[in-house]
Amino acid sequence: MKSILNFQKMKQTKTKISMVTCYDYWTSRILNTTSIDCLLVGDSASMVMHGYKTPIAATVEMMAVHVAAVEKGAPDKLIIGDMPFLSFRKSLESSFQAAETLMRAGAQALKLEGVDGHEEFIQKLVQSGVPVMGHLGLTPQSVHALGGFKVQGREKIQAEKLKADALKLQDLGVFSLVLECVPSPLANQVTQSLKIPTIGIGAGADTDGQVLVLQDLLGSNPDFHPHFLKTFANIHQIIGDAIGAFDQQVKTGEFPSIQESYE
Repeated sequence: MKSILNFQKMKQTKTKISMVTCYDYWTSRILNTTSIDCLLVGDSASMVMHGYKTPIAATVEMMAVHVAAVEKGAPDKLIIGDMPFLSFRKSLESSFQAAETLMRAGAQALKLEGVDGHEEFIQKLVQSGVPVMGHLGLTPQSVHALGGFKVQGREKIQAEKLKADALKLQDLGVFSLVLECVPSPLANQVTQSLKIPTIGIGAGADTDGQVLVLQDLLGSNPDFHPHFLKTFANIHQIIGDAIGAFDQQVKTGEFPSIQESYE
């Protein structure tokens, strides 16, 4: 998928959308050869790639570096860049500078968390020709205000607010919406109420698509196993075994052999 127009077509034909996060060149090269629909350069890069505990540490400069690397490795994929913490909350001028930086780095669309307080910016972005993806439910940039990483929308007031915000984002012109860690029935209600597709993470099977962090679905961290995660590989063990084999062959002199040496 290279165009946001495909999102609407997939919603209409009930074809599920697949999205994974990606942060660097070498993994984006691999993903470029797969059938995955689109890549999200998420602000989770600050956690996965830099070791911070929350995505709040991500900056526009950090995100631009990751976006540029992914764009180089995956020229055939639609690349969506996350606008990091407070980058779209200072002023319209500052927010547009941040958006311009990420788009010039190689993003074809931008993702913003929430809606209250930056409705005008979203609308002006869309009017300026920048495709915008919304994000509701658990919004990690608000983790401190939410009291941690936990399910959102279980209370009736929260659920009604989320449904209203989803409709508001659609009216503002976003082309799709991420729903993170919300009860499955609520995610289904939101999905059915919208003309734009929803992409879930911890939101059940009734959304129009699914997204996971690449390193999570590959099983890179055996200590991380939230309820919504399914791992499709165990690269922690695969990489560990490979490095162990290399170490052993170096110590025994088996590597390098004549085959790996120059005469």
